[in-house]
Formats: sequence, structure tokens, C-alpha cells
Amino acid sequence: MTEKPAPSLQRHAVPPGTASLADHERLARQQLDDNAWAYFSGGAADEITLAANHSAWDRITLQPRVLRALAGGHTRTTLLGRTLAHPILLAPIAFQRMAHPDGELASAYAAAALGAGLVLSTQSSTPVEAVAQAMQGDPASGPLWFQLYLQHDRGFTRELVQRAEAAGCDALVLTVDAPTSGARDRERRAGFRLPAGISAVHLAGLAPPPARLLSPGQSPLFDGLLHHAPTWADVQWLQSVTRLPVLLKGVLHPDDARQAAALGVAGLIVSNHGGRTLDTAPATAHALPRVAQAVQGALPLLVDGGIRRGTDVLKALALGASAVLLGRPAVYGLAHAGAAGVAHVLRLLRDELEIAMALTGCATLERVTPALLDLPALQTFTPRCARGDY
Repeated sequence: MTEKPAPSLQRHAVPPGTASLADHERLARQQLDDNAWAYFSGGAADEITLAANHSAWDRITLQPRVLRALAGGHTRTTLLGRTLAHPILLAPIAFQRMAHPDGELASAYAAAALGAGLVLSTQSSTPVEAVAQAMQGDPASGPLWFQLYLQHDRGFTRELVQRAEAAGCDALVLTVDAPTSGARDRERRAGFRLPAGISAVHLAGLAPPPARLLSPGQSPLFDGLLHHAPTWADVQWLQSVTRLPVLLKGVLHPDDARQAAALGVAGLIVSNHGGRTLDTAPATAHALPRVAQAVQGALPLLVDGGIRRGTDVLKALALGASAVLLGRPAVYGLAHAGAAGVAHVLRLLRDELEIAMALTGCATLERVTPALLDLPALQTFTPRCARGDY
């Protein structure tokens, strides 16, 4: 693997013997203080969904096939009209400079060097313009999408959308599963706070919402904060003010998937926010086939949550996903080795995907179907996902 960092980035070497994403997690724990570790690694409440995201992939069994022609195979795919070297993107994660001084800029250079797409968080600690410059400087780079939280000030939101468009982002990813934060016990026990000098740079200048006078007995959440919670009408509004395709992130229920498809969104990301919002929500591996059945190939599906091996990526594709998003492991690589760490994480996962494809008899992703999975519950599952048509 050849790292291609910007001259201004700190240069690191990944320690010899780092062979898996779990190794990167162990190395990151040695670098991150309790404050940052609680934020990046923790989940909501008892962290049941956080654990289930990973274990659900483990419980799916692959069926190897033998003696198939494999020469000339590849991991290329097409998503939103763009050819990707592989179906792995970096998920939006906020405040990456809390993990490493180079933050999102390091992730951008690593993604570009490895041909991975990147979804930049609204709560990025690095401006979208700098990240876009890093991504667009490499002709082999994957797409840059901008993740959006709708703000109470529509004018501010519109300006943020225009800023993402002007920077050259290829799509908007609207997060819809977090009208409020989850009950993150681990963060509260750590007394989580943002370190000095780190902030959500895209939200600078946003005035707080007007204070609402609550009557006795009213809920500060339902009658206060959630007064500004987005609805399906806001999805339509967003579509009306941007020329970019809009994907929805955080869809788990088939009925929500059908409604999103009816609105003509460009894609869905099956996600439970990494187990950080509603604890005991279903693992994404369980939700994905239900969503795939609901939309019947009408739009591309992506999935995140608990993916740690190339076999997990293969299983996700077999369940109906067009691509996957990788979150925490990329931050773990960033924390201990900067851009080189993120690039190494991506390289490991792609290499493992190729190995899994070869050992299941799949030379290309078009050959990945539910037949690879030993799951009785999926015997009648035949998603109409013509991978590569998106």
C-alpha cells in the first residue's frame, strides 16, 4: 500500500503486525483519552444495539462455492452513476480532529488514495472546502457526499447546502434518525466535552432557536427541542432547494423506506446511527433485507453498523446493499496513525472483500446474491437489486 498524504499532514507508520480492524481499535485505545474514547466508541444506554450490530454479521454464514472461474475478477461497482473501485465509503463522523490533529483532512487524503467515497459530517471539525480539495486532487478518488442535519433556521440550512454544492460535493446525505440524541451513558460518565479549539465549523454563526416558554407540566423535549424536528415535508423542501441527489440515512422500517422511495430520494442508508440513538433498535444486518424487500430495487441501498471484516461487506451486498459505510474503524486508524491508519483500514477491508469473493466463487460483485448466505429466513428473499445499475 502506498500512502499519499498532503505535505502538511503528519506522517505516521502503521505498526508492524497490524493485521485487522480489531488491531487498529486496540492501538487507538492506547492513544485516545477517556473523553474521546467515550465519544467515538460508545453507544446509547446499555449499548445493546451497538453490540448487536457486530454480532449480527457474525451470525450470518457464508456458503463457499468451488471450481469457478475467477481470473480477471474485480470489486468495481456503480453508484449514483459513478464507477467506484470498490463498494466501501467512509461514514460521516463528527469532530475527527479530536482523534488526531489532521482530522477529516487525513481521512480525505486516505479515502482519495484508496478510491473510497467519503461522507463528510455537518459537525466536521474541518471545512468542506478543504476536504473537497483533498478529495478532488486525486483522479482515482471516490465521491464526496455531505451529511446534513436540518437546522431550525432554513435560511442557514439553504446556505449550508449551497456551500456543499459550491465545494463540489456529489450528493447530500440527510440524517433522519436523530431528532434528539440518545441517552449516552458512557459519555455522561466520562463528563464528555469538546476540547478547546475543536468545534463544528460548518455551524459557526448559527443562532440558537428562539426560546419557547413552557407551561407547567410541558416537556422540555417534546414541547421544546422537538418543535423543530424535521418531517417528511422537510425532505421535500430539501429536494426543492438543491440540484444534488438526496439520500436518507437512518432508515430501518420498511414503511419508511417505501415512503422515501415514493418521494423520489436518490438512495437510502440503512443505519441505526451506530447504536448511538435508540438502544435495542434492530441491528442493521437484520433491517437491511426487510428494507430491500420493501423498495424492490427502486433505489440503491447502503448500510453501516458493525462492519469489521471483508466477509461482512460481502454479506451486506448479498442482503441487498449496493455499498457499505465504515465508521468507527476509520477513526481508530486515524487516532493512532493519521492518514496512513485510515488508508490501512480501507486497504485491509478491500483485501478481505476480494478474498471472501474468491472463496465464495464470485469474480465480480454482480455474482453476489442471497444464495451465498446460509439463512433459512432468506430462502424466499430475492431482492431486485441490479447492482451496477445505479
